[in-house]
Amino acid sequence: MPGILIRWILMALAVLIVAKIVPGVSVDNTAAALLAAGVLGILNAFVRPALVILTLPLTLVTLGFFLLVINALLFWLVASLDFGLHVTGFWSAFFGALLLSIFSWLTSSIVRGGGGEKTVIVARWNEPVELRRGRGGRWE
Repeated sequence: MPGILIRWILMALAVLIVAKIVPGVSVDNTAAALLAAGVLGILNAFVRPALVILTLPLTLVTLGFFLLVINALLFWLVASLDFGLHVTGFWSAFFGALLLSIFSWLTSSIVRGGGGEKTVIVARWNEPVELRRGRGGRWE
């Protein structure tokens, strides 16, 4: 649970940073950035997978670049819901969503959901064997 909260706050911070960097993107206040980040997270969790499946042929033809368009359209949709995030056009939404995607990738690589070690008990010849995944991702 704390990992989700940290990601949400970091994504709201990213929305504020994108509003400072990308022309045509603005946010009213921190509460609006928090709300926009939450709605964007919900849309990315539930709507984006359906859009990716529906546009799979176009995504394959464009070698995956259409995923950037999907991200831009979802960012623009959140701005159109009038939570205090304002985007003036498609290209502002495109570059804003691109920066948000990069920031999200960076924060996901830093903030792990489960954190720390993962342990799995495997039965081998009726004898349990404990495997641990270390910080480097290797099973020991």
